Formats: sequence, structure tokens, C-alpha cells
Amino acid sequence: MSWITETSDGVILSVHASPRASKNRIEGLHGDALKIRLKAPPVDGKANEALIGFLSDTLGIPQRRITLLSGQTSRQKRLAISGVTLAGVNGILLSSIY
Repeated sequence: MSWITETSDGVILSVHASPRASKNRIEGLHGDALKIRLKAPPVDGKANEALIGFLSDTLGIPQRRITLLSGQTSRQKRLAISGVTLAGVNGILLSSIY
């Protein structure tokens, strides 16, 4: 799975963010990334905040454990999620696909 990589502290997640959607949801895979639709607009970091909040709620972890590594102004983003396992995150996110 090229969209998620295990690290010593947790996982690195590759996301293709799609802002201004009707609701927040995981759409499926988009190339080498997990496609996530977000209601927030891509203005002043609102979509990034919405993405972190959505992942936090979906995974049941505090937002402080999710760090945006790259893609602050791009649809292609990489996030570090600490204190989780690859199997746990993979299972939760893939079961959340609509």
C-alpha cells in the first residue's frame, strides 16, 4: 500500500484532498493516495484544519498526534500520525470508504 507507510512512531499517510465537497468523507484511493473530500474551502488553511479534524475524529485520536508534513497549499498532502499502527489505521480508513 503506497498511500500509507509505517514508521517507528506511527504512520505516514498520503492524501489527495478535495475541498468544497458536500460532506467530509473518504472517497477511496486516488493513485498513490487516499482521496478525502472536505467541506471546507482551500482558503487560509481551512481545508488543512478540516482534514486534520476529520482524521482525528475518524481514527479516534487527538488532533495533536497528526502533523501535516507537506502539501500545505496542494491537494497532495503527507501527514504523520503518531501513536498508531499501520494495521489499525488501514482498517479504520478503508472501512470508512463510502
